[in-house]
Amino acid sequence: MSALPGGHGGPVLQAAFRSQPEDFIVEELPGFEASGQGEHLLLTIEKRGMNTVHAARCLARWAGVPEHAVGYAGLKDRHAVTRQRFTVHLPRRVAPDLAALDALGLRVLDSAWHQRKLPRGALRGNRFHLRLRGVQGESAAIEARLQAIAALGLPNYFGEQRFGREGDNVESARRMFAGARVHRDKRSIYLSAARSELFNAVLAARVQAGDWASGREGEVWMLDGSQSVFGPEPPTPELAARAARLDIHPTGPMWGLGELRSAGACRELELAAVEPFADLRAGLEAAGLKQERRALRVRVSGLEWHWPAPGELALAFGLPPGAYATGLLAELGEARDASRGGTCAPEPAE
Repeated sequence: MSALPGGHGGPVLQAAFRSQPEDFIVEELPGFEASGQGEHLLLTIEKRGMNTVHAARCLARWAGVPEHAVGYAGLKDRHAVTRQRFTVHLPRRVAPDLAALDALGLRVLDSAWHQRKLPRGALRGNRFHLRLRGVQGESAAIEARLQAIAALGLPNYFGEQRFGREGDNVESARRMFAGARVHRDKRSIYLSAARSELFNAVLAARVQAGDWASGREGEVWMLDGSQSVFGPEPPTPELAARAARLDIHPTGPMWGLGELRSAGACRELELAAVEPFADLRAGLEAAGLKQERRALRVRVSGLEWHWPAPGELALAFGLPPGAYATGLLAELGEARDASRGGTCAPEPAE
């Protein structure tokens, strides 16, 4: 994935994150309360240095059930301290000793019975607590950038997680579209990467145009906190006011068959941005995906920060499902992932 322009200007800091797992704490925000009855044991688990899939396998072995009997709402990184919920299907409603999970690196914070398996996406979002170390940059500029992010949100780029560890999922999609055979499990991953590449190209063009948060003529809007869209709409003071208070967000295309929903200047920009990707567009259309829309902006809730020590910046904030903390770090500057040496850095502003 190539570098993408930042929505709030050029970098204002250099720092390292994930120097240790406790520097990156993720707390899942539940999408519902346990029913108190049923055959699924709903567990809130804290884990350190362990990804979600491995934790689910540990729970399956602990309960003596197949892996598909374990449910979770979302994937969490390995290099972090994470708190998230799992369900384990136990038809006889008899659970093994919860204390035994401590030896597997799984600390149980809460348990209750529930009526159904925890489905993917069943969460309100995530709350993050990050500590950046070795911070270089003017504190006044850093705090001004954080204030802008709190007020206007973040460009809703798809992050590196969508493009693969080596960033080669888009090229794999091209090979698949050219006729290469791929495993069924990989097909959806490559389709998602191709769609994400096109969306990011449109969003980058909107960032460079300066209206990724405010909208333009022919805009299709999405209601904050939902997938409901309306438009295209001509610009009005009312729409501008709603966008300013983050009630609605401009959108971009998730490519597929059918006509773009946008119109006018918005449509023209979108077509120009995706014009270089004819092979990806054709492949997605041939795969039968339909045109959809995704918000160009993501709200950051409850953003707080303080300086616990010289050269250290502590951040706390909430993001909706599908948004990543690394997107916020990229808007601050060159954030190096100390767990593997990578960075989340936007291009410098023109």
